[in-house]
Amino acid sequence: MTISSTTPADAVSPAPSSPELIAAIDMGSNSFHMVVAQLVHNEIRPLEKLGEKVQLAAGLDERNFLDEASQHRALACLERFAQRISGMPRGAVQIVGTNALRVAKNARAFIRKAEKLIGHPISVISGREEARLIYLGVAHSLSDDADNRLVIDIGGGSTEFIIGQRFETKELESLHMGCVSYRDRFFGDGKITQLQFARAFVEASRELLNIRNRYRSVGWHHCVGSSGSIKAIEQVLAHNQWGTHKITPDGLVKLKDEVVRLGKISQLTKLGVRKDRLSIFPAGLAILMAAFDVLQIEEMEFCDGALREGLLYDMIGRIHHEDVRERTINSLQERYHIDREHAAAVEGTAIALWKQLAEQWKLPSEELTELLRWASRLHEVGLAISHTQFHKHGAYLIRYSDLAGFSRQTQQSLAMLIRVHRRKILDTVFDEYALEDADPLKQLAVALRLAVVLQHSRNGEVLDSIKVKANKRSLTLIFPKDWLQSRPLTCADLEAEKGLLTKFGIDMEFKEEDS
Repeated sequence: MTISSTTPADAVSPAPSSPELIAAIDMGSNSFHMVVAQLVHNEIRPLEKLGEKVQLAAGLDERNFLDEASQHRALACLERFAQRISGMPRGAVQIVGTNALRVAKNARAFIRKAEKLIGHPISVISGREEARLIYLGVAHSLSDDADNRLVIDIGGGSTEFIIGQRFETKELESLHMGCVSYRDRFFGDGKITQLQFARAFVEASRELLNIRNRYRSVGWHHCVGSSGSIKAIEQVLAHNQWGTHKITPDGLVKLKDEVVRLGKISQLTKLGVRKDRLSIFPAGLAILMAAFDVLQIEEMEFCDGALREGLLYDMIGRIHHEDVRERTINSLQERYHIDREHAAAVEGTAIALWKQLAEQWKLPSEELTELLRWASRLHEVGLAISHTQFHKHGAYLIRYSDLAGFSRQTQQSLAMLIRVHRRKILDTVFDEYALEDADPLKQLAVALRLAVVLQHSRNGEVLDSIKVKANKRSLTLIFPKDWLQSRPLTCADLEAEKGLLTKFGIDMEFKEEDS
């Protein structure tokens, strides 16, 4: 087995202890945005904001592959961003991809090129994680309010709907409708007819019916819009005196009537629409009007806070040990009735082994340790479904659940570790990873498997006195004198694991210390 020192794309970066600067990049389906900020007394002081219309979603073909042109635009933008964040430490920069990269079948290959260019890991986040981060950015940009608020963010490929109170979310949803995808579906010929607009409005309304009753039941005191499409609509309404600092149903109807009357996207400059937003403006308007109609919104205010600001505040939480991912893990343990004492013993043993293995295998221990911790705490999550093949059930639960704070890549890796923590290891499990990503995960799997075997007795004792000697294709476990002799069942477990690891390409031996 080859040992790689390359960090997998979905490995968790360690949070910086006290960075002078932090940065967040949102690789959206329509635009890429970057904000660089200074952290002053736990508050964010933005220093620079950059944005470019990349329109990544426009490069998705009928098979959902990103074409070369869209990849070139994206990489060129990231190259410019890279110059600004050059020299910033790993962990001080958070980069996420949204809907276009969620659906692109060649996203992994593109991300590898992008990471090499920009020098920091890129995470693809789920729609609900995107919604959580958007709300976090909005909530920190508004005055504190004890009432429920509804936040809507129309992106290039999806639209997020969130109900929250102060800094906590109550409802999160991401619907598959965006200003770029709807432009291509309904306004691709550059014309704006009553029929075209009606079709876009009806389709968006159909999507919204899925959340209408639930959202109306929870309710909200006021509504907030964020990001480019809603900002553009708010500016045009103000420019034409159809609304002052508020978006209302009457203003939207007046705007729609004028948009349809002009009849062509190229004519929308007469309303004050910026040239870089012309092509997507009617689609964003149709989606917003559908939201007002279906959810019975009376008025909306615009807020500058968005996904990139949410990323910054999420990063601050990690720096100060208020990591939402830890809350998610604890919630999963509670929900699925995981034996926490046993999980803690497995975690302690796995980390003790991993520290030794990572040093000898020359792997970035700090960046992978959190992943191993989480896998240890959740390795028995599948028992909530069935004892038979519970490692497979657990992997499925983790891979396809909405886990707040986690990227899709990290969830995938976490699920994979749970999948291979027992029984036979199949190399095919790692086929979807590039070699440089798969090898460190295979090493984590070895540490987790050994910890599970050594904790088979479930007595809660953390085994941190075991020594490990390892090279690229073998490892030796060295136990205290007389330890193995007094534990014949553990010896039998280790013999069985030895055979399984041999088939996996690792030769394992175990012995006691010499007297």
